[in-house]
This record gives sequence, C-alpha cells and structure tokens, in this order.
Amino acid sequence: MSREIPTEKLRVYHLLLPGWVVILHILFFLISWKVAMIMAAVTLLLFYLYIRGEKKFRLGLKEYQEHLALRVNEVGDKGLNGLPVAILLHDPKGKIEWHNDTLLHFIGRKEAVIGERVEEILPFLSEKNLADSSSFRLPYKGKVFQVKKQKEGVIYLLDVTEVEESKKKLAAKEVVLAMIQLDNVEEATQGMDDQQRTLALSRVASILNDWATHYKIFLRRTASDKFLALLNHEILLTLENNRFDVLDKVRAEMGTGKMPFTLSIGVVQGGDSFLQLGRMAQDALELALGRGGDQAVVREGERLSFYGGKSSAVEKRTRVRARVISHALRDLMNDSDQVLIMGHKMGDYDSIGAALGVARIAKMNQKQGFILFEGRNQSIGRLLDLLDQQEEVQRSLISPAEALARCTPRTLLVVVDTHIRSLLVEPSLLKKTNRVVVIDHHRRSEESIEDPILFYLEPYASSTSELVTELIQYQKDPLSLEYYEATALLAGIIVDTRHFSYRTGVRTFEAASFLRKAGADTSGVQALLKEELSQFVRRSRLISGAEIFYERIAIAVGSEGEEFPPVLIAQAADTLLDMQGVAASFVIARRSDGLIGISARSLGEMNVQVIMEEMGGGGHFNNAATQLKEGTVQEIKGKLLSIIEKHFQEGSVEE
Repeated sequence: MSREIPTEKLRVYHLLLPGWVVILHILFFLISWKVAMIMAAVTLLLFYLYIRGEKKFRLGLKEYQEHLALRVNEVGDKGLNGLPVAILLHDPKGKIEWHNDTLLHFIGRKEAVIGERVEEILPFLSEKNLADSSSFRLPYKGKVFQVKKQKEGVIYLLDVTEVEESKKKLAAKEVVLAMIQLDNVEEATQGMDDQQRTLALSRVASILNDWATHYKIFLRRTASDKFLALLNHEILLTLENNRFDVLDKVRAEMGTGKMPFTLSIGVVQGGDSFLQLGRMAQDALELALGRGGDQAVVREGERLSFYGGKSSAVEKRTRVRARVISHALRDLMNDSDQVLIMGHKMGDYDSIGAALGVARIAKMNQKQGFILFEGRNQSIGRLLDLLDQQEEVQRSLISPAEALARCTPRTLLVVVDTHIRSLLVEPSLLKKTNRVVVIDHHRRSEESIEDPILFYLEPYASSTSELVTELIQYQKDPLSLEYYEATALLAGIIVDTRHFSYRTGVRTFEAASFLRKAGADTSGVQALLKEELSQFVRRSRLISGAEIFYERIAIAVGSEGEEFPPVLIAQAADTLLDMQGVAASFVIARRSDGLIGISARSLGEMNVQVIMEEMGGGGHFNNAATQLKEGTVQEIKGKLLSIIEKHFQEGSVEE
C-alpha cells in the first residue's frame, strides 16, 4: 500500500467546488431552472466526493503518521540500544521507569529491570543523592564507569575502563628523577690513603650499580659522591614497597668502619618540565640531607614520603661552613636597617640563648637586634630573672605586636631553634620581609619556612646555641660577649645535651670551651638549672605509671585532669630513657597551655622523629616531640602504639 498523502486530489476538489457553485448561480438566474437543477445535482455530487476525499485524506494522513512514528521508534531504539552509553530514567523515589539494553550489558542482566530500585541495580547510587546533579568515576564489578546524573531523573553510564587502564599505563611510564649523594664522605674517609678512599667509593658505586641493574634504573655517576638516576613510576612503586632497600645495603656493607657510609636520595615525579623536575629533585635531596641523611625523600606532586632514617646524623668535623655562614650573616646584617630575632613558642634555654647570641652578633656589626618575647615562661623562669637585671637586654625585648610595627622590607629576620612556620612566635612576620635567615639544629621538616636567603640547619649539632657560638667566633671581637650571654648559650648547650651526655660531639665541647673563656658562669648555669622539690615529685609521679612495650619501649601517661609544664614532660622522658633496658621512651601528658604533649627519646635504635612527624610534630632522630589539640591522653596513647606497631611491622625498628 502506498504511503503517499492524497493531497493532489483534495486540492482539485477544493478548486472545483467553488467554481461549480458560481456557475450554478449564474445559470439559475440567466438560463433556466432546469439547468439550475442539473447544476445542483452536480454540486451535491461534488460535495459527496469532497467529503469522501477528505475522509480518505485524514485516514491516509493517520496511517502515514503511525508508520513514520513506528520507523522513528525503530531507529531510536536501535540507536539508544546500540550506544556505548547506558541510559536509565527513574522516578523521584528511585524506581526505574525505562532503560536501554546497554544497561543490562553493564550490570550482567538479561531481563529488564524496570520497576526495581536504582540502588539495588547500581549500589553506588543511593536514594539520598539521586536528586543531585553530578559527574564522577568509580569502579564497579571490575570495570570503571563515568556516571552522569541529571535532576530530571536521567542517569548516564559510560564504560571508561579502557581509558583508565590507558591512563594507568601512561602514569606507570611517567619519568621519575632521582638524585643520590653519599653522606659524610670526608668524615668517613678521613684517615684513608688515596687507594683506600678510591676502593671505598668504588665499592659504594658497585652496590648502587647492582641495585640499578636489578630494578632496571638508568644510573650515572656525576661526581665521586653523587649519582643521577632515571626511572618510571612503576619502578618507583616497587622501590617504595621495598622501602628503598639500597639504603640498608650500603649501610650494612659500608658501615663497618668508625664512620659509616650512608646515602641520601631525593626522588621526584610530576614536574611540568625537566628543569622543574631537576630543581624539585635537588630540593628533595636537600630535605633528606637536612633530616640527617641515610634516607630517601619522595615527592609526588604535593605528597612527601620518607624512607630510611635509621642512622643518627654524623658530626661534621670541618668548620668551613660555619665560617662561610658567619660571614654571610655579617654581610646581611650590614645591608639591613635592623635585626629582628625570633624563636619558637614556649621558648626554652636553647632558644633564648641562641637569640641572645644573634643579638650580640648584630651589635658586633653596629646593628640593633630586637628579640621577640611572648611573655614569661615558668620553665626558664630563673634565666628570665637573670635577664631582668640587664638593662641592655630589656631594651632589646619587644612584643610580637611591636615587632610587626617595626618590621620593614629591609629588616633582617633571624629565626632560631626552629624552621617550622607554625611553631614561630609570630608567623606573620614572614609576610612583612623576605630577608629571612634560619639557624636550627632540628631535622628538616616538610613544613619548613619557604625561600630563606640563608638557611643554616645542621642536625648533627647538639643545639642551636652550639651553632650560634661557632658563628660568633668568626665575627669581629668574638670575646666581647657579656657574661650573661655566654652563660645563657652554655645553658642551652647543657640542657639539650643533658649535661654533655647526649648528642655531644667534639665541636660541642669546643663551643663550651669558648663560652667558658668568654665568661660563662658554670656555677651560674647550675643555679639556673636547679629543680624545685615539687617539680621533682610531680615528675616522679608522672613516670611512676610507665609501661614497657616490645620489651624496651617505655610509655608514661599523665592523668587526664592534671596539667604539666612542657619542660617537666621532657624531663620525664629523659629520666625514663636512663632506666635499665629502655631503648626509647614516650611521655604523654596534658600541658599547662591546654594541649596534650608527647616527648619522645631514643638511644638510637628507633627514629623517634619520624614517629612524631606522623603525629604532627618533629625533632631529631633521638629527640622529638609533638603537641595535639584534640583527644584524651589515653586515645593519643592508643594512636602512638598503633604507629609504633606499624614501624615494627615495616622493619624500620628491629625487634
């Protein structure tokens, strides 16, 4: 049957009828009634034919529309069902009203699922979020789907598994750059002749070459103690899973002498250019060295990971860097309008002593040094009493608000005993001047102050007071120290070394000797450090409930309702470490400022710095701490034990 619409016939009917009517009327009036009757009959016939044609036309039009709709639906169904996109419609309650066949293919069903709930068919979609418009990707039944939801109750699903797999393959082949450096080459090879030194360095290079060959890494030696490595992300994941075992291999095979060979590795991925990648790798290597060496630092975008760190930083025997830093500090001071000196919050003997030493260096260079003072601190009360008697010191102490008002773009800001922004007395000062110098002895943290013009961080040093004392010795008239300045510096060294029994090197004794020569009062230091009987009793009570875990880790926890000064918590950790069989100690207690503090100490078997970093703190390999705002002391104890257990399982602590 033809599906053409009979429009031509209908058009003829529409033209003939008016013509016949006109002729009828003319003949009716002009000719005769007989002719008029004939014309009337013809007119009736035409009306009949018109009505019949109209009916036939409408019937044909309806059939044509039905046929066209059928063809459109057929094409639409084939198109929707042939699309690689699954489509479903649902009502406001989440019941499926319609879907195409692609959905059944995606979910592995043969029969229609109309009437079932969306979250039953697609568990990742809940009734709560069905009304929201969003687009996201997620895995489901071994595949990855791109999901697009619309408010009209329409959901589109596209299988992007192949795209994701291609992205993973591409990511696995992404270039990773590593810079490797031997730690303490000069110290480790001291006393060796040229042949022995060459053999030792060749042995290290051989270990690295074997390691690179095993993991299919491109390795090239760029200097006697430096290497460059190229690898991809897939290899990097393997290295991370093995926790950079090359660190252990070098330490085990080359650590038999008096001074061990260790490695520092900086690894980066994700730079926009090779130039940026190289700079990032250098920064990562410097971070590894700043944290004491013997570790790998991996930076992937904003993520930082640390591996190794099983060795304590080795003392540098050369003082060339101290001289260079001292002269650079002198030049910076001479080029500044004034010097502001800032330590960390809750200042201690080391922080105050170092600040006084830097203020003296400023005066040696005819500059006024101002020390930020946040208020009296019970833990250093006797030292503050001594300084109250010195008019010169009182003139140099200023509040954080006054420091902000004084600071200009040409002001030199010297940060001592910390390099972490959040621990500064007034972090806002960093925005007022870009002339920042950092002097610190703590292992480098990822929260380090950005882009200081001079960064003097030596993790091997006993204290910042030791570093500042060495800087003073390379200034003009170094013995012009006042007795109270020398005494404060010596007190900082004695406190941080626990009376020269902890983290003490040759240069520590040399610094103490210089301070004694400059007028430090040793009996005065002893008087400053005397402990009140009440404090001794409180410390004894704090450690009386200590428990031993893993046979050699002591953990003491203060009662929830009692507050302790930070210095007392630190002293308790020191005391626990003196106990027989204790290799590491942790003391957890609520501090007088409302925070919960943890002081951690180690004899060298455990890197307490990385443990404290996982809890938001930091410090040294053997000496670290953190402060927490939330939780109870018992909850924090549980978290600490979980972290310690993880380190035992990973092998970073030997059982």
